[in-house]
Amino acid sequence: MSSFWKQPENRPYLIFVGVWVLLWCDWSAWYLLPSWFHVIGFTVATALGWGWYLRRRKQNRRKVDQRWSLAPVFVLSWQWLVFAASEMGWSGAARFFTLLGMSILFFAGLCVTVWWVEKQSREYAVAASGGGRGSGERVWNLCNLEAWYLRKRSQKLDQSLWTFLLYTLLFFLLVLILSHLPGCREIYEMPAGGGEQAQLQKVKIQKVIKKKLVINPFSSIVFNPPPIEDIKLQFQELTKHAYQVGFGEGKGSGFAGGTQRGKVRFIRLEYQGGDWDQDFSGSSDLNMLLEYGIRTGHKVAEQPESRRISQLKNFPIGKSPPFLYVTGQRNLEVSNSEVEVLREYLTDKHGMLFADNGGSAGWGQQFFAVMQKVLPQVKPIKVPLDHPIHTTPYPIPFLPYVAPHGGKDAWGWVVDGRLVAYYHPGDIGDAWADDHAKVRREIWEYCYQLGTNVIFYSHVEYNRWLDSLNQNQKADGNE
Repeated sequence: MSSFWKQPENRPYLIFVGVWVLLWCDWSAWYLLPSWFHVIGFTVATALGWGWYLRRRKQNRRKVDQRWSLAPVFVLSWQWLVFAASEMGWSGAARFFTLLGMSILFFAGLCVTVWWVEKQSREYAVAASGGGRGSGERVWNLCNLEAWYLRKRSQKLDQSLWTFLLYTLLFFLLVLILSHLPGCREIYEMPAGGGEQAQLQKVKIQKVIKKKLVINPFSSIVFNPPPIEDIKLQFQELTKHAYQVGFGEGKGSGFAGGTQRGKVRFIRLEYQGGDWDQDFSGSSDLNMLLEYGIRTGHKVAEQPESRRISQLKNFPIGKSPPFLYVTGQRNLEVSNSEVEVLREYLTDKHGMLFADNGGSAGWGQQFFAVMQKVLPQVKPIKVPLDHPIHTTPYPIPFLPYVAPHGGKDAWGWVVDGRLVAYYHPGDIGDAWADDHAKVRREIWEYCYQLGTNVIFYSHVEYNRWLDSLNQNQKADGNE
């Protein structure tokens, strides 16, 4: 390997590797360069990698050397596929390519490990046949078939099993360590665009009942009569939607601080001790996400998601989720370290918690206790109906709920004039489900509207904060 870098024609590849590593660090952690820079850099890197491999293949006909040369090209191609899928907003494809690449690396590494152990084992066997080992010596080396923990009658089998177990343990331990490094982060980006903080069009639900017809069975006129009770619901527009919903200047509905690949995502918060996943396998989160996209025109993710509290550390400042949804009806346990993570998310990362009492007064009390730990200096207040979160983009005439598990009022925690947590007392998530918890249409419609308001409010406030950060950076640059 050292002789490779001594060859003058190969030295530029050292610079190439260094540039690629810097680009990868910026894409995964630093976020200093524009996305088009990553597109060009990673595409050129992959093309150069394949060019280098083809040249090496012509120069060296040994299959072993060709396979070793293919390893870095595989890493470049794998990274490019994951990057391209992420850049296009195909989160499902990005996850697929990530898992596929990890699987290939695992089995390829396993094959190399087994080959190396077998090679070393043969060398030890040759050495042993020439002189053997000293009496009383305790052998630990797995490559040596004389290792004390290998059974005499099945040395090769035990050696293979130990090789597989140790390799698997080390591989997944390495993956676990890398996944918790500061550079292994994920980002949240809002959809690009702009718009106004104005009220959406109002709709009125009207029941239309068709008249019953009495038909003469002996009449010569033939037609298909309607059902005796044909009832349908119609939406009647009272005002026209002559504007786009969003914040800032930009084309299409969205946010000025967003990106072309950005999407509004619905992320549920996981916690210990209770039922954070209440109705998670159902349709409520997905329905609310889709309804938000339909009602605002913003690009939304294909599926809802969930994250553990500790995983919030993986989101950097300026690229964190504007809101997180948390619900349940049993115990709500948060450790001291998780309290610190939540405090950082709500204050430093400008996030917001959307808490929904899923069925018990006890859960609501525990949420209030958690917030007391997270923000000990902030007292909860009742959120009035004239607050922006209740008026934009939909005017909410009353607080809709399925059942008043924790009262009939919404509560909020305010930091620097911004709601950092919004508590809903009455199982709003059930109203988003397919069956709408059997409540009246008026109730679940207002629940969808309130959910839209909360998501929109969190993104608008997040965009305001991003604007202030950018203005401060420009001001510091002009000084």
